Amino acid sequence: MKKISFRNDVLPLKNELFRLALRITLNHAEAEDVVQETMIKVWNRRDHWDEIESIEAFCLTICRNISLDKVKKAENQNQSLNDEHDAPDRSYASNPEEQAEQRDKILLIRRLINTLPEKQRSVMQLRDFEGKSYKEIAEILAISEEQVKVNIFRARQTIKQRFLETENYGL
Repeated sequence: MKKISFRNDVLPLKNELFRLALRITLNHAEAEDVVQETMIKVWNRRDHWDEIESIEAFCLTICRNISLDKVKKAENQNQSLNDEHDAPDRSYASNPEEQAEQRDKILLIRRLINTLPEKQRSVMQLRDFEGKSYKEIAEILAISEEQVKVNIFRARQTIKQRFLETENYGL
């Protein structure tokens, strides 16, 4: 078993943890808090690191659980979740009209993804944005690989259908 180092093995995961937390909480500040709480929990469990098969899966699981707890707490307090968007990537378009169209499509897809059920949103984040394997996703989310595949398929189908409906008929 590999000796785990917080600096070399855990800290480099902070951006990946942030993206997962942001995808679940839909709030930039909450996602930052989740990453910080995750790092603290992982550090506090340092005596048990030698028992952990994958520190990355361990960290992502903690991050997901904390994120879900924050969302549930916010829902219980009837607070709205604010979505903060990153600056759009302008490298795909050559003129301002194409840039605006691309930016609108990206924002639409983000909104559509955010309307998915939590499990579908999480598997889509881990597979399509983080590049995780089905096995890794199953381990992180504590579900079977078949459930991962089904959730990814359903999420993609839903996004595709809603996108096409919006593109054809508008909002």
